[in-house]
Amino acid sequence: MSDALFEYLCRMGDNTLVLGHRISEWCGVAPVLEEDIALANTALDLIGQTQLWLGLAGEVEGKGRDADQLAFHRDVWDFRNLLLVEQPNGDFGRTMMRQFLFDGWHLAQLKGLMTSSNDQIAAIAEKSVKEVTYHLERATDTVIGLGDGTEESHKRMQDALDRLYPFVGEMFIADAVDQAMVSDGIAPDPSTLRPDYDAMLDAVLAEATLQKPTDDFAHKGGKSGARHTEHLGHMLTQMQWLQRAYPDATW
Repeated sequence: MSDALFEYLCRMGDNTLVLGHRISEWCGVAPVLEEDIALANTALDLIGQTQLWLGLAGEVEGKGRDADQLAFHRDVWDFRNLLLVEQPNGDFGRTMMRQFLFDGWHLAQLKGLMTSSNDQIAAIAEKSVKEVTYHLERATDTVIGLGDGTEESHKRMQDALDRLYPFVGEMFIADAVDQAMVSDGIAPDPSTLRPDYDAMLDAVLAEATLQKPTDDFAHKGGKSGARHTEHLGHMLTQMQWLQRAYPDATW
């Protein structure tokens, strides 16, 4: 049980860690100042959630590793994030499409976790829901605004959707870890979140005048294990450089 719970907590923490770092790459280079601030705040929210998830993972593991050690001292094959969140930012439209696709799942997952049999997980979910509700609202407005905007913005958003939608399927695949969490009342079955997610997605894409790729275009692989792309390895090289170069340094 503890191994499965540790794995699950790492998945939640790695999702927010990797996406938070990806979004932070926009700091200082976003299209307008308002977006620069909004993206930075979103990244801070996600990193804050990471601290909670990985901190709890360290407690469950019981090997003396805290959130920082789990974040900065694991190699790429030990990360358990969804493949969607590690995809490169691309242009602003692709970044916001990635955010929207993830936020829809993330909010549904957190709402399910609010009734977890694990009080610490329920508390983290309750705190995070407030932040992620805003993330989804903002991403939704942006997807609609750009999708139903100019010819150029529409094309970019459709290209972003075509590129990222194949990674959506992974979010709803249940494996042995998920089944263990469901059996113990800790987390919802990922597959049960899909109908409401699809309904939300269809409604937003219709308003954004975007065409959802066909179902058989969706990603059919299993959960993320040691199957990350080179994108994550390159990102971790940047994110972990200071800790690798100066282990456990303080200042």
